Amino acid sequence: MKPDLLLLAPALESVQHLIERLDEQGIIIGGVAVSLLGRPRLTADVDAVVLFDTDELPHLMTMAEQEDLLPRISDAADFARRHRILLLQHQESGVNVDISLGLLPFEVEAIERSKVYQVGSLTLRIPTPEDLIVFKAVAHRPKDLLDIQAIVESCSSLDNRYIAERVREFAQLLEMPELWDDIAPWLE
Repeated sequence: MKPDLLLLAPALESVQHLIERLDEQGIIIGGVAVSLLGRPRLTADVDAVVLFDTDELPHLMTMAEQEDLLPRISDAADFARRHRILLLQHQESGVNVDISLGLLPFEVEAIERSKVYQVGSLTLRIPTPEDLIVFKAVAHRPKDLLDIQAIVESCSSLDNRYIAERVREFAQLLEMPELWDDIAPWLE
């Protein structure tokens, strides 16, 4: 197992168990997915997207607690309702876990298209390289752009048309043409 993922293994296992309890309606994204699909990079937390209605947030928090994932801020439920992200911490390891509450058609599609990836003794559900690029393009921080480059360099057969369509949709919706313009040279 890759060294940085080894440190995250207990938290990853808990998040993956939570995803399994949600009938596989979630994926692990962020630096962990980039390390698996692109090139290894240091990451200190675990990020995931799950399809979950905020009305059912107490149920999700109960399931998370059963997986040793507890809120890391005092108003975690209220914060999750307002921002659609549940801020947790894996208690045994102290690793922060951010769970985005997905609802967009793209998030549904990314979860439907996701793959199971074996990492040592861990089995993780992660997005396709194409979908991870879309997530990263929308986040659009400097490290996300570096992650996109790493994925493009590591994956020889990407569906560039799929990526372009999804990223252009977000660019138009968010009125941010740079979402596509900044990554287009790597994909055209």
